[in-house]
Amino acid sequence: MQIQSKALPQSFSLRGAFLRSTAPGATSHPMLVFTAVVLLALFAIVQIDLHSAQLQAIGLLGHGATGIDPIFLGP
Repeated sequence: MQIQSKALPQSFSLRGAFLRSTAPGATSHPMLVFTAVVLLALFAIVQIDLHSAQLQAIGLLGHGATGIDPIFLGP
């Protein structure tokens, strides 16, 4: 007597559900789009922070020596 695993049919049904959910013409959930945009923005901020010295060297970032205008620092 053979014991059949139930994992195989479950994986096929999950695969089918995934393929049906990514059908052409399907729209994305607004929260998913918002999350993707926020994560991309955070990734861009981290990359700019990590490579700020190189970006300053080629002139894409302001120079760190200029600082903040004293008018905006407050009393």
